[in-house]
Amino acid sequence: MKCTDKRRRRRRKRRKHNIAAGIAVSLGIIAVCGGGAAGAYFYLMQAEDPVIAYEETNYDQAMYEGTLFAQDLCVAANDVQLSGFEDEDTLHAAGLFELDNDSVIYGYHLYDKLYPASTTKIMTAYLALKYGNLDDVVTVSSHATDFNWDEVTCGLREGDQVTLYDLLCGLLLKSGNDCGTAIAEYISGSEEAFAELMNTEARALGATGTHFVNPHGLHDENHYTTAYDLYLIFNQCVKNETFMEIISMDSYDGTLTGADGTVRSETWVPSNYYSNGTVDAPEGIRVFGGKTGTTDQAGCCVILYSEDLQQKPYISVIMGAEDKNFLYQEMNRLFTAGIEDQE
Repeated sequence: MKCTDKRRRRRRKRRKHNIAAGIAVSLGIIAVCGGGAAGAYFYLMQAEDPVIAYEETNYDQAMYEGTLFAQDLCVAANDVQLSGFEDEDTLHAAGLFELDNDSVIYGYHLYDKLYPASTTKIMTAYLALKYGNLDDVVTVSSHATDFNWDEVTCGLREGDQVTLYDLLCGLLLKSGNDCGTAIAEYISGSEEAFAELMNTEARALGATGTHFVNPHGLHDENHYTTAYDLYLIFNQCVKNETFMEIISMDSYDGTLTGADGTVRSETWVPSNYYSNGTVDAPEGIRVFGGKTGTTDQAGCCVILYSEDLQQKPYISVIMGAEDKNFLYQEMNRLFTAGIEDQE
C-alpha cells in the first residue's frame, strides 16, 4: 500500500503508555504477596544501570516469570525448543513470540548481549512517537548529514525542512541513519542526550540487557541489546497505529524542503525483503513489516510483525545471520515450524 494521505494518518490518535504507573501498580500487587516485594526492589535498584543489571544479576531472567512484567508479555527463563527448527550455530540469537497467548514458541540465546545494528531504530521510533508531534517540521543539522558513503541515508541535506512523520518513514522503511540523528536532535537536542533517554525508556520497558549510545545502531562496542529486549521494545511499538501503518507500507514519498526553499521528493522503500517483494513468506503467514539491521559485527538481523490465517499475531526476531539470503531462509523456516507447532 503506497501511502499518500498524510493528513488522515496524522490525525489518528496515538496510544499513550504510562510505564511508571504500570510498574507502580504491579509493585503494589507484589507487595501484597509478601516476600516478592524485596525481589522487585532489588531488580529496580539494579536496573538503574543496564550494565550492572546484566553483569551482576546475569540478566535476572527469573524476573520475567514474576508478576511485575509478565502479565501481558511472552516470558521464558531459558531457551525454548521448537520441533522443525533446531538451534543454528550460525545464528547469534532467535525468537518467535505468539502475542495472543503471551507465549514463547521458540527461543535461542534470547538473553545474550549482542550488537543490534539498525534494529536500534525501533527504539528511536518509539521515542519519536511518544514524545514528538508528527506535524512538527524539523530542521536538519550538518551533523545529521555527516555519514560515510556506505552508511544508509535518506538523502537529507543540511538546512532541509522535513516533518517528523516523514523522518519516521525514512527511518523505518529505508533505515536512514540521517533520519535517526535528525529525530534524536529534535527530541533531545543531541544524540548523547537522546541516548540517555533511550536507556531510561529501555529500563522502563524491562529491557535491562540493553545499552544504547546512538539513535541509529552504527557499531559501537558499548551499544548492545538482546533478542528478548528487542521483542520488549518492538512489542510496545506495534501497539501504536502510526508505527504499524508505516512498517506496512511498500514505499513512501518523503517531502524535503531545502534551505533555499526548493521542494524535492525522495522515495523510500522498505529494507526488509518481505515488504520490498524480494522474498515471499510461507503460505499461511502475512508479514506486515518490521526492521532490519546489518553491520559486520552484528551480522544480518531482522525483527518482524506477522499474522497467521487465523489472524493470530507474532513477533519474530533473528540476529547474526551470515548474510541476507540466509537470514530470510532461516526466518521462513522459523515461520513454518511455528505454524506447524500451533496446529
